[in-house]
Amino acid sequence: MFHIFIESIKTVFSVRHRLLYILLLAGYSFFNILFTVGNQFFDFKLESPYLFAVLFVVVLGVWETNRWASEKIEKKGQGQKIHPLISLFLISLINVAFIALLSLYLLYLALGMPFIINTTHITLLLAFGFRVNLFLNCVNAIVYFMEKLKRAQVEAAELKQQSTEAKFEALRNQINPHFLFNSFNVLSSLIYKDVDKSAKFIDQLSSVYRYLLSSQNKKLVLLEEEITFIDAYLYLLHIRFGESLQVNISIEEEKNKLFVAPSSLQLLVENAIKHNVLSKKEILRLSIITNGNQLIITNNLQEKLDKEPSTQVGLKNIKSRYMFLTSDPVEVIKTEDSFTVKLPLLEVERI
Repeated sequence: MFHIFIESIKTVFSVRHRLLYILLLAGYSFFNILFTVGNQFFDFKLESPYLFAVLFVVVLGVWETNRWASEKIEKKGQGQKIHPLISLFLISLINVAFIALLSLYLLYLALGMPFIINTTHITLLLAFGFRVNLFLNCVNAIVYFMEKLKRAQVEAAELKQQSTEAKFEALRNQINPHFLFNSFNVLSSLIYKDVDKSAKFIDQLSSVYRYLLSSQNKKLVLLEEEITFIDAYLYLLHIRFGESLQVNISIEEEKNKLFVAPSSLQLLVENAIKHNVLSKKEILRLSIITNGNQLIITNNLQEKLDKEPSTQVGLKNIKSRYMFLTSDPVEVIKTEDSFTVKLPLLEVERI
């Protein structure tokens, strides 16, 4: 907070062209007085150059003493019990009284008048000095709170981004253990039946896992990369399920350069296999096609009768990841005989 305060003080009182602002404020005050009371600011006729000069000295003194006070507050640091804005304003009140007396003395000196305590003259200059001081401190306070608000907004945005990144990373990290668990289940059932197929399975598994490793730090991958990956993954599944699993993939050529969340297809294929019956008589048919800016994955519905309670981790994972990536929703449509998930195909410029 203190750092923001010092920045706001320097913005108001230590601007590069502060002399210009001092002249403008003094000039505005001069013409304001000139057009309201003329040259009768005091109880005697005061020529315009002298009037402008005394107003300029007051504005200059108020501005520069506030700058001096802000630097002193900065040097004292954060160990103050009083808010720095209040400290600055209280110090400035004392300075204004001194500046008013000094300005009056210089005016008398310039006019060749003896310096006597004239309460009317002192009151007029004090009133003018206090108004200028109040104006400058109000501007300073506005800048201070604007800087504070801006910093708070930046910090809030940074925290939100960090939170989003952390949640996204946690969701992404759910994939690899889930995939490995299922893959090793397949391998354990195959290794005692067919050594050649198990060797090829291991080769394909390593190829698939290389993709997972290469994409684990990515939020998005090209659709054509994901399709290449899912082709390899489906090969592993066909070794286990044979003709009881049939997959049709039809991707429009121009859609290959759009993006999807990594491994989202693999999770949906896993989900279909987990919740449906696969056999020679009850073939599970999956369709992966593009339509517009959507990737549509559909399977016929033949749910297991003794299925385990679903945690829907895979589907929730996909929905949550896409929420971080786009405002376009992941659509899930379930009918009596089919289950469909529609994933948005994304353009990098829209992310």
